[in-house]
Amino acid sequence: MLRVEGLTRLGLGPFDFEVADGACLAITGPSGAGKSLLLRAIADLDPNEGRVFTGRHERAGVSGPQWRRAVALLPAESGWWGAQVAEHFVDAAAIGDLLQQVGLSREAITWRVARLSTGERHRLALLRALEQEPEVLLLDEPTTMLDEAATTLVEDLLKARMARGLSIVLVTHDSAQPGRIAGKVMRLEAGQLQGLNA
Repeated sequence: MLRVEGLTRLGLGPFDFEVADGACLAITGPSGAGKSLLLRAIADLDPNEGRVFTGRHERAGVSGPQWRRAVALLPAESGWWGAQVAEHFVDAAAIGDLLQQVGLSREAITWRVARLSTGERHRLALLRALEQEPEVLLLDEPTTMLDEAATTLVEDLLKARMARGLSIVLVTHDSAQPGRIAGKVMRLEAGQLQGLNA
């Protein structure tokens, strides 16, 4: 569960919304509207005001790293700090099945980061976020760089995790994606969220 109360960031908000356990909220809107900034504010990566809760934590009551383990952000461009893919996982040996679920071979865990395509990096970054078993997953354009087959695999994995209780906030420009994965859609424009469906 994610609950946002009075969240404001320079030029944006206030925002008030809730995402139930196992549900997905899709946020759409024009480029530059602040969708990515909203996700960063929820993750407490940029200065902001307001209260944010999960089912187990209030953001103000835990450290930043602890909050970002519970509320994981997958940005549009993922960061990589080591030369090998395996360096970016806590338990690289346990990732084999998940690799196949997103259309990558089991050997991908042994690859060098430099050889990865943009789409491969993004799918691996998703698995890296899921490895920490977050309560909430914030996704910024998670399938933009993927072909149709890989997009389907990623969406199937996300739906399976939602069935286990994961809450998702999804930013997307894919007009069809919310209908495939999200129960609720909101549009961010002029600094405010407007509900498009219930």
